Amino acid sequence: MAETPRRTFLAAALAILALTTAVGALATTSAPLPTDDADAATAARSAGVGDEPLAVLHDRGVTGENVSVGVVDVTGFDTDAPALADRVRAARAFGSRSVGAEPNDHGTAAATVVARMAPESSLYLAHVDDVDSYRRAVAWLRTSGVDVVVAPVSFYGQPGDGSGPVGDVARRTVESGTVFVAPAGNLAASHWHGTYDAAGTDDGTVLFAEGYRRTAIRGPTDVTLWLSWDRAHADEDYTAELYWTNGTASRLVARSQPYPGDDVPNERIVADVSPGRYFVVIRGPADPTGAHLRLVSPTHEFQRARPRGSVVAPGTARRALTIGAYDERTDRVEPFSSRGPTADGRTGVDVVAPDSQFAGLTESGFVGSSAAAPYVGAVAALVLDADPSLSPAHVELLLELSARDVGPVGVDTASGHGVVDPASAVAAANDSATG
Repeated sequence: MAETPRRTFLAAALAILALTTAVGALATTSAPLPTDDADAATAARSAGVGDEPLAVLHDRGVTGENVSVGVVDVTGFDTDAPALADRVRAARAFGSRSVGAEPNDHGTAAATVVARMAPESSLYLAHVDDVDSYRRAVAWLRTSGVDVVVAPVSFYGQPGDGSGPVGDVARRTVESGTVFVAPAGNLAASHWHGTYDAAGTDDGTVLFAEGYRRTAIRGPTDVTLWLSWDRAHADEDYTAELYWTNGTASRLVARSQPYPGDDVPNERIVADVSPGRYFVVIRGPADPTGAHLRLVSPTHEFQRARPRGSVVAPGTARRALTIGAYDERTDRVEPFSSRGPTADGRTGVDVVAPDSQFAGLTESGFVGSSAAAPYVGAVAALVLDADPSLSPAHVELLLELSARDVGPVGVDTASGHGVVDPASAVAAANDSATG
């Protein structure tokens, strides 16, 4: 895989909800918002929007006025940041930390993207740190009447078909009339899936690739691994094991344990290991079962990764608007951006968006699919500014039909319908508004 942005993660207690952007330590460097529409475009360009058509939209008064956007994030928010100070309508913490507790730069950066691209929109900010707080946060945003929810977070160990508690939250949100924008994830090189087949072995281990019952991992010394399987085999036991090796000898370092935070059949490993070489083995029943297994890591790459099907929740949810990361410099989808399809055969990625226009918002670079998600959330706000009558399904449709096709011709599992085009999307919304 091409060079992937480094990632940092919260404590193991927060491991279920990791940042989907691949970033390091975060620090906000926000510019003040303009005081009138005439200054909006100038401020946007200097702040890192870097999109002349978007500046033209601001000049024409398409700024997200009368549209409210809710942002859900695991790191919290600096509500006093200059870019947010006059835009935050309400902010609440549903997790164990306060809204402004550090680190808060990832959430601040996500909200800043929305504030700069849709400078007249109102912001509702919610801090979460697990499935339950995420559920309560989104319920609060719905009660508050937000038009768009942007959730730049990922839940690992969730079903790949969008079912489960995380996917259900997103689906119900859209059904209630709110656009729900989620990142695809950054797991293209950190994902494996397959059917459990223990044939030809006496120790019940999975076959990662022909002739290989282990997969080496590459990354830092903080290791997080999630193993999940389908509900049809929920009464069966599968375990991921982490081994150290020097090439000849090997030693068991950690064994996955069931995760009690949801009702999904999954297990996880959270370990701090010494520098060295490590590999993973998956064990299960002695006989083949046909169970569909999924192994992911928000911290490490796999030697035998399978990018296909690597979209993570809530991006896997039905009706969610799922966003992949796009590199404008190379004119291609970022190599680490998660790919579809979902486990139930949907494309998985709906559209992709630039992920580096706001990289300067953090010291180590605000990039990845969770930087692309608020970009699209802001465009959705501009579309609703142009035509407030649009339903979430119509907003998604306009964004997809107006996107610029990239990669293979037509819709594909890496780029979806293509790169979001703000000007074309707003023009389509204006056409819709005028019949």
